[in-house]
Amino acid sequence: MSLKARLQKQEILVAPGVYDGLTASLATEAGFEALYLSGAAVAYTRLGRPDIGLSTCSEMADTMALIADRTDSPVIIDADTGFGNALNAQRTMRIYERAGAAALQMEDQSYPKRCGHLADKSLISTSEMVGKVAAMADARASNETLIIARTDAIAVEGFSAAVDRAEAYLEAGADVLFIEAPQDRAQMQEMSKHFEGRIPLLANMVEGGETPITGAHDLQSLGFSIAIFPGGIVRALAKTAQEYYSSLHTNGSNRPFADRMFDFRGLNDVIGTADMLEKGAHYDGKR
Repeated sequence: MSLKARLQKQEILVAPGVYDGLTASLATEAGFEALYLSGAAVAYTRLGRPDIGLSTCSEMADTMALIADRTDSPVIIDADTGFGNALNAQRTMRIYERAGAAALQMEDQSYPKRCGHLADKSLISTSEMVGKVAAMADARASNETLIIARTDAIAVEGFSAAVDRAEAYLEAGADVLFIEAPQDRAQMQEMSKHFEGRIPLLANMVEGGETPITGAHDLQSLGFSIAIFPGGIVRALAKTAQEYYSSLHTNGSNRPFADRMFDFRGLNDVIGTADMLEKGAHYDGKR
C-alpha cells in the first residue's frame, strides 16, 4: 500500500526513525507500516555530529537507496530546507524520489538549519517557502510521492504565525503539514482543530524536546495522522554502545555484556544470512 493510500485510513500512522539498512529492516520486522529517515540520525551516526545542517543531500540519498534495497516499506525522508533555493528543492525531490523515498519533509528554516528543538533558529520568508513547496510539487515524477511541509515558526514568530505559514504551505501544494515543536497540549489541539478534515497533520516526538511526549493513540485522538519518533533509535543505541564500550574496556571481554547483545549466530539469524546464502547458491547454479 502506498503512503498516500495509507493516510486515507483513520488509524494513525507511526513511523519510527531509522538511519541505515539494519535499523530499517528491524523496524519493518517489528511491524511498522512506514519508516522515517532522519537527517539528525544520519548526522549522529555517520558523522558523529549534531543536527545542525551538516548532512548533505547526497549522503541522505545514498542512505535512502540502501534502505530501499533492504525493505519495501514506504520511507519519509528528511529533506531539511531542500538544500538551497527552489531549484535546489526541485533537484532534491528528483534525487530522493529516484532513491526510493515515498515522502519528502522540507522545512522553512534558513540554511544551514538546525534541529527544530534547538534554540536560535531563523526562518526564510513565507513566500520563499511557498515557492519551494510549489517547485517540489512540479518536479515530482509521481503524485504518490508526498510533500510534507514543516514550519519552525512557533519558536521564532509565535504560534499564530506558525498556523498562518502552514496555511500558506497547504495552498502551495503540501500534502501533509508538520508544525514543529508545539509547546503544550493546548497548541496541539488548536492546530488540529484549525486544519481538521483538510490535510493530514504530523506530530514529532523527541525525547527531551519542546513537545510533551504523547502516545500514538492519544495523538490520534488529538487529530494527528502521522507520529514520527525520529531519533529514538539513535538515543537508545548510543546509550547501549556507551555502556558496551565501558564494559569491554573495564572487563577486557564481552562476557559481562553477553545478555544484552546478539551473539554471532543470533545476528546472522536476524539479518537473514542463511536465506541470502541459499539464494546465492541457487543463482550460482549450485542448488
